[in-house]
Amino acid sequence: MNRTFFIVGTDTGVGKTQVACALLYATRQLGLSAVGMKPIAAGIEADGGNEDVTRLLAASSIQPPVALVNPYLYDSPIAPHLAAAEAGRPIVIALIQQALAQLQTLADVVWVEGVGGFRVPLDDQQDTADLAVALALPVVLVVGMRLGCLNHALLTAEAIERRGLYLAGWVANQIDPAMARFEANLATLQRRLNAPLLGVTPYDLNPEDAAVALDLSRLADFSPGPAYA
Repeated sequence: MNRTFFIVGTDTGVGKTQVACALLYATRQLGLSAVGMKPIAAGIEADGGNEDVTRLLAASSIQPPVALVNPYLYDSPIAPHLAAAEAGRPIVIALIQQALAQLQTLADVVWVEGVGGFRVPLDDQQDTADLAVALALPVVLVVGMRLGCLNHALLTAEAIERRGLYLAGWVANQIDPAMARFEANLATLQRRLNAPLLGVTPYDLNPEDAAVALDLSRLADFSPGPAYA
């Protein structure tokens, strides 16, 4: 059985890629092949690539064509609907679905990283929530642990539920190592989010080491090893 998850964040800059890479390494440490996908990315580096896509590929156990991992890449690091309009290349969700279907034939687990927060516009009508619904995947929420994260996390979880999606788990990412009352805030989220905490990823730790903080057995139906097939 192939498993695929959609990673969303409480906001931009909460460490979705960092956590996605840690999830990739955690999957591989269970003896499973894993690949990351970033359907939409904005911002091109000097080498012509995108930093997030490069990091996901580095953490993956296979190296598929970049066009499958990242169907839509835009030059400017701006909101995707603006970047798509400026480039004259609208985002077609069906194309993303086709790329994902091909990736699912290549690896045991696919981790699909969204762009920005859960409701970032993709065009005048659609946003990333519509993409999540179209892909129909269980969702893993990355909560950037900082002042204000409680409101952002609970609103995002509510939006996920309203779209009829399944929140499979969440990760607390310590983006503010000096956050006051960290443990109390973490406990509040554990009580209020109707999903298991997969782990707390430490601030600025490389993803391979951060992977040990994640417990993928808390994801429903996630079976490691040969029984996974």
